[in-house]
Amino acid sequence: MKAISTSKAPGAIGPYSQAIKVGNLVYTSGQLPIDPATGTFPEGGIKEQTRQSLSNVQAILQEAGLDMKNVVKTTVFLADMGDFADMNSVYAEFFTPPYPARSAVAVKTLPKQALVEIEVVAAR
Repeated sequence: MKAISTSKAPGAIGPYSQAIKVGNLVYTSGQLPIDPATGTFPEGGIKEQTRQSLSNVQAILQEAGLDMKNVVKTTVFLADMGDFADMNSVYAEFFTPPYPARSAVAVKTLPKQALVEIEVVAAR
């Protein structure tokens, strides 16, 4: 087991790693839409937040020597399922067929009042 960490994604602010590599798999922690350069959410709404969350995932995978084509499973947490279509339109910009398996769930609240949080599992 090996921790993966990059300054190109928000640092862990608790007792967890940005990602863990086990064998041929990399498991990322949920990525909030925090811009690592500013420590804040991007201006705008669900589209901008989805893009930032997935950019954070992308940076972590790059640190592990992988890219979005290696993603086999995603989990998307939404503060409002009414944002699903807009999230999905940005999500589609980051993945190509064969698309990873995905779960999308609405949750009561997310840390820092984020609109979205995304975690992935990727395989080498």
